[in-house]
Amino acid sequence: MKTVAFFGLGNMGRGMVLNLLNSGYNVHVYDPIDENMQEAGARGATIFDKPEAAVLEADFVVSMLPSGTHVYSLLLGADNSEAIVDCASKETIFIDCSTIESETARAIGSELDSLGFAFCDAPVSGGVAGAAAGTLTFIVGGTEENVRTISPLLSAMGNNIFHAGSVGTGQIAKICNNLLLSILMAGTSEALQLAIDNGLDPTVVSNIMSKSSGNNWTLSHYNPCPGVMPNVPSSHNYEGGFMVNLMNKDLNLAMQTAELTCSQTPMGKLAQSLYKEHQQEGNGERDFSSIFEMYSNNTRP
Repeated sequence: MKTVAFFGLGNMGRGMVLNLLNSGYNVHVYDPIDENMQEAGARGATIFDKPEAAVLEADFVVSMLPSGTHVYSLLLGADNSEAIVDCASKETIFIDCSTIESETARAIGSELDSLGFAFCDAPVSGGVAGAAAGTLTFIVGGTEENVRTISPLLSAMGNNIFHAGSVGTGQIAKICNNLLLSILMAGTSEALQLAIDNGLDPTVVSNIMSKSSGNNWTLSHYNPCPGVMPNVPSSHNYEGGFMVNLMNKDLNLAMQTAELTCSQTPMGKLAQSLYKEHQQEGNGERDFSSIFEMYSNNTRP
């Protein structure tokens, strides 16, 4: 039985750990929030009061953390924190599923490589529902050999595994995806509200567009207009799902990446400004499809 040390038991990590347990992995967990650890322990995970102890017998180390700083500090140590890499076997493979800066992922990969450890960045797409259902998409940066080695582990938590390229490319592919997602959500909201303002039923218009050239994932699978789809956040006061705070984080990462390569992202910059304004209006913890309310409340021309 393979052992996985898992760090980060928030909304995403909780479901990922449960699927690892259901697939027969021995899972060690650590999280600074004791309630999260106790919940994982009740499901069969082994809890530890120190992150270093969790990695002692681990074949894999998986992190799902808020930022690159958190990942770097956990794995390699910073600000007087111990590095868990110092307690790991040389055969341990490190996998970071967080969404962080690509340059931070590369720096982590380079330092781990110099110490004799394998590392892959493997950010995910699919949201909280995908994490719970085990249907996540993993976008992996790393060597072909390392990606092959970790694929069975990732398959326990997801349906799709894509090898983007070398370490760091998983992060770039992820933020490109979410940049497009933000643009599609804002555009879909705008189009639906225009239809509503002119007396059309949003369900009827959604059905028309889903069979026409305007079809896209946000329209047909995650409709932002309340009442069109029953099992999406828009029909539940935009609770759950992918928070506006997280979309803003990803858009900031996308814009930082664009600056490094002098890439032109006019639509991305507009989406970033819309989501930043929406966040500042107190919507940070609501689902990102709540951008629809910026149009439906007529707060914008």
